[in-house]
Amino acid sequence: MQSFNFFLLEAAADQQGPMGSGLSSILLMVAMVGIFYFLLIRPQKKREKKTQEMRSSIEVGDGITTVGGIVGRVVSIKDETLLIETGSDRNKLRIQRWAVQDVEKLKLEEEKSTAK
Repeated sequence: MQSFNFFLLEAAADQQGPMGSGLSSILLMVAMVGIFYFLLIRPQKKREKKTQEMRSSIEVGDGITTVGGIVGRVVSIKDETLLIETGSDRNKLRIQRWAVQDVEKLKLEEEKSTAK
């Protein structure tokens, strides 16, 4: 369908002379930029925003998974670094906030209600 529209623009440009050809080329370029924006750029910006919100909402006690596959619980938070505790032997690692891939929020409210 889109290739058919392109051929219609070409045919119209041929009939209008040299001035019409320039206008149709500009319109085609504007349409391509719009398509790239809505198919590539906008979804990427949404994913980046969601990831940034997830990383900024990390709290002490949350379970996290890093980009490298390390799983642990957040023990303390300082600016852009997190101290996490991994495994039952309580090894501690300091990681950068950007290295967090997934966050599992601590659910204290549910644990309190099930304990009663």
